[in-house]
Amino acid sequence: MLSHESLSKAGSIEQIEVKAATDDVYDAELGDDKSRRKQLEKKLLWKLDLRMSIMIFIYIMNYIDRTNATAARLQGFEQDLHLVGQQYSTVISILFVGYIIMQIPSNMFLNWIGRPSLYLPGCMIIWGMISVLTGVTTNYTGAVLSRFFVGFMEAAFFPGALFLISRWYKRDEVGFRTSILYCGSLISNGWGALIASGILADMQGVLGHAAWRWLFYIEGGITIFIAICAIFILPDFPHNTRWLTPEERELAITRLQEDLVLDTEEDINASPVKGLRMALADWKVWWFAIAAISQLIAQSFFIFFPTLSATMGFDTTVSLLLCAPPWVFTALLAFAVSRYSDMKKNRFVFIAISEIVGIIGFIIAACSMNIAARYISLFLMAQTYAGLVCFYAWMSNTFPRPPAKRAVAIAFINGFSQLGNVTGSYVWPSTWGPTYRNSLVICIANAVVFTVMCGVMSWHLTSLNKKLEREEAERGDNVRGFRYLA
Repeated sequence: MLSHESLSKAGSIEQIEVKAATDDVYDAELGDDKSRRKQLEKKLLWKLDLRMSIMIFIYIMNYIDRTNATAARLQGFEQDLHLVGQQYSTVISILFVGYIIMQIPSNMFLNWIGRPSLYLPGCMIIWGMISVLTGVTTNYTGAVLSRFFVGFMEAAFFPGALFLISRWYKRDEVGFRTSILYCGSLISNGWGALIASGILADMQGVLGHAAWRWLFYIEGGITIFIAICAIFILPDFPHNTRWLTPEERELAITRLQEDLVLDTEEDINASPVKGLRMALADWKVWWFAIAAISQLIAQSFFIFFPTLSATMGFDTTVSLLLCAPPWVFTALLAFAVSRYSDMKKNRFVFIAISEIVGIIGFIIAACSMNIAARYISLFLMAQTYAGLVCFYAWMSNTFPRPPAKRAVAIAFINGFSQLGNVTGSYVWPSTWGPTYRNSLVICIANAVVFTVMCGVMSWHLTSLNKKLEREEAERGDNVRGFRYLA
């Protein structure tokens, strides 16, 4: 077994790679029986996956609490709060301002404290409480403040979840697990619409409160309940998760050593500030972040999905119910695409295909008000999230070490990219409806930019892999070292 001490003594990454590949890396407790090792690994992954699955429910509520104002808009939210002009768009966009501010500090703190099982649910409880309080607001100022702090606390979850996944799974396992996690957001778009349709249809006037207020009360309460459950379910990191047996702990660490994503003592002890400097000095971090901004602008339709559904002419309940099928379809597609992407060890091709199909959907929606054509376009537009799931997995794969840098890189890209959501909140003004042709043209342009930038990154990472192969050949290494996924 390669211990942290032996890793630090090994010296260079190349030496670590050779050592990890040639020492058999089977702990004495595990024995030399590969079949037994395989059984233990399967048991560990099953145990880990089962506990990690709580993050799907957390992410469902993360997105529902983030987007429930769009459903509330259909039932008097704007009128009761006396919102005029661009005030509603500001209420929507201000959430992402808080989301941006908190992401990097949150992940730096998460890496330092090392207890995601307490930190992530704790943040969830707070944002659930604030979401409940959104239901008691009576004016524009109250709505802006509550939405800002919901975003501020929600910022901890998604980058924290990606970081947690990257600390447990090998690189060719990350995409599949990221897709399962991200399916939570996709399911929430459909599930949230179904919940909203029931609440808005049946709760109007109950106990003297408007139905849209009950929407925030009920969904915020569900968030708090799930957060309390998560405290007892979520893992921490391999070295400090209490419910692992000693054998499982050794195997979890060994797997990461074999995949060359476990770091030297120097890397492990790197300060949060050093991680911040390393991440910001890497141009790839900025490239991913700018590409993600374009993608989120292109996908800004998700914020106004109920509004787009309503352009087909149905009443509020039917419009919300029609939102569910496109997101269920997208969740299944994202699951399949990410699994296949992991198997092929390729990211860009799947991202590009998803974007091209999405652009076709934008074009159909821009050119036709036919009900069937417009509904089909919603499916084609929504499936771009399958490509986004691959993008997030790609992002995690590209910055494998050290943990302090990886934590900041993931948080920075995800946080900085939320400028796309801030901008996207203003891309769909009601004055451009019901066709929203100008909005769709903006989405097409940004989808093209995102695809081109991903293509350039894929070419660069492929070039780096070829350079690594040449260096290995020159040294006479017969062991394949680290490779980027492109």
